[in-house]
Amino acid sequence: MPTDLNPYGGVFGGWLMCQLALGASSLVTRRTGLKAVVVGATDFAFPGAMQVGDELNVYADVLRVGRTSMTVRTRGFGRARASDEEVEVANGTFTFVGLDANDRPKPLADGRKEA
Repeated sequence: MPTDLNPYGGVFGGWLMCQLALGASSLVTRRTGLKAVVVGATDFAFPGAMQVGDELNVYADVLRVGRTSMTVRTRGFGRARASDEEVEVANGTFTFVGLDANDRPKPLADGRKEA
């Protein structure tokens, strides 16, 4: 949307970071069954550009599982609506903490849902 653009007409990097965080949090929640909140974000780069109307695909991989945290590497690829070519437009690393029903950090065990 136009409100997600930078002053030069490209998609704002902050919006891309948000989409990467949403994709990563989905992975953490599926792996743990817990609410997952971002506690850190590092190593961001924006090697390509997106325009309004482009499609964004987000890919995420777990790098590390700690006692209550999980670190996830993300990569975002843009594709123009009328093209099959994808271009990497953003990447970065997020650390999430899993929370219990009282919003307190909860041990993740091995990073898999508990039975």
